[in-house]
Amino acid sequence: MDINIIDFNTSIGVKKPRTIQGMANTPDCPFCDVEHLVDIIDTDDNIILLKNKYNVMEPSDQLVLIETDQCKSDIPDYSKEQMRRVIHMGVKHWIEMLNCGKYRSVIFFKNFGPMSGGTIQHPHMQLVGYPELDPDLMFDPVEFEGLKIYEDKGVELNTSTNPRIGFSEYNLVLHHEAYGSTDLKDKVALMPQKDSLDLLADLIKETVTFMKGYFNRPNFSYNLFFYNVEGKMRVKVMPRFATPPMYVGYNIHLRPTSIPSFADNLKAHLKERGYSK
Repeated sequence: MDINIIDFNTSIGVKKPRTIQGMANTPDCPFCDVEHLVDIIDTDDNIILLKNKYNVMEPSDQLVLIETDQCKSDIPDYSKEQMRRVIHMGVKHWIEMLNCGKYRSVIFFKNFGPMSGGTIQHPHMQLVGYPELDPDLMFDPVEFEGLKIYEDKGVELNTSTNPRIGFSEYNLVLHHEAYGSTDLKDKVALMPQKDSLDLLADLIKETVTFMKGYFNRPNFSYNLFFYNVEGKMRVKVMPRFATPPMYVGYNIHLRPTSIPSFADNLKAHLKERGYSK
């Protein structure tokens, strides 16, 4: 079986600060100490993109996108404008990295909460460029199929009927209508049109807000994963719980019988928020 594998430098990893509740090793948040941040690549008001000080995966180039200067906040707390600016900056640099020719694959993702795999509570996303890893081994296209909840401007939101791990997973699929042109030419990935990217940001925010209220548990955790599939974007919004041992040990994916109710409940939430298409 073909797999992607990469070295993790443990001598760097042990030095990483941890501020997430229950696993903290320092009271000080490194992302709040803006005056001492180095290797800054881009900024947009309180949004900062910089090189990751702890480049633990080798070979790779790791970047951090600090989403806000509000350490204890999260996506449901953002204004619509803040959320859109975060997604616009992250997607812009992700697509630039995909198209620059330096990397075979580039991942763009977010950890939030103690079950997400993250170590820093302060809201942030990460971009990682890999010169060697095979992007085709990072997903199965069937994982983005699901029960449609909403669609507009070429952006489809669905509940996955073939989840990667199990439980509820939500997909955002950008179709050709989301792009001004679908001709890749010499590119690996396309940049969506502004209106479609704005809607993508809005739907991510609403989906995370819904999940946080629906599951209503302490230390709620989730991940966002962005994928480039034949030049077009896919996003997976995944609440995180204890990973099923059947998946860890045997690669067995669990499909919940409550998928239709997940779809109906999110659809009702969106309708209350004015998304009724």
